[in-house]
Amino acid sequence: MKTKILIVDDHPIYRMGMRELLNQENDFVVCGLAADMAEARRALAEQDVDMAIIDITLADENGLDLIREIRSSGSDLAILVLSMHDESVWAERAIRAGARGYIMKKEASESVVCALRNIRKGQIHVSPDMVSILLDRMHQGSRNQGTSTVDLLTDRELEVFRLIGSGLTTRKIALQMHLSIKTIGTYRDRIKQKLGLKNGTELSRRAVLWTEQESPGINNATL
Repeated sequence: MKTKILIVDDHPIYRMGMRELLNQENDFVVCGLAADMAEARRALAEQDVDMAIIDITLADENGLDLIREIRSSGSDLAILVLSMHDESVWAERAIRAGARGYIMKKEASESVVCALRNIRKGQIHVSPDMVSILLDRMHQGSRNQGTSTVDLLTDRELEVFRLIGSGLTTRKIALQMHLSIKTIGTYRDRIKQKLGLKNGTELSRRAVLWTEQESPGINNATL
């Protein structure tokens, strides 16, 4: 029997292309397509799904929240994260959330097929470069809390940081994340403290530079 896969991505062309790719394989069949978390929930409730491919950024939602929701429901659904976002920042976070693998969209299509087959066998799949990064982090032990790096940020803080770098105001970030303006302000204060930034101007500058380096030439708010 073929492994049934749900694709969750807010880009229709990418969803269609991935469906075509996987349906050409003898051991895979795409049983559902979803553009956001609501559609993904319906597909999971209505379809018999074996695996899911989930992007991190789904319009104004975070794919990691969907992965956590799936895990908290008790499901052992095998999940591969496929995203434009830098794996050195997001891969470990995705695996902690409950994904079994992480692939960047710039990788060759064969890498996606290979990743799915490895995950189906019960393995964790990340790129060789990411394996080296993870092993290096293990070797170093616990992180130095005095280091000014986005690794110090929680997933929520990193999401706020990314949206600041995409040019969104505090009000727009609050609306997109379905949180209060006060809560976003608290996140901003925590980010400044952890990154050693003095004020909002330094925060905005650092966030913009980081966002440009993570996905050059791409508006991350719409990935």
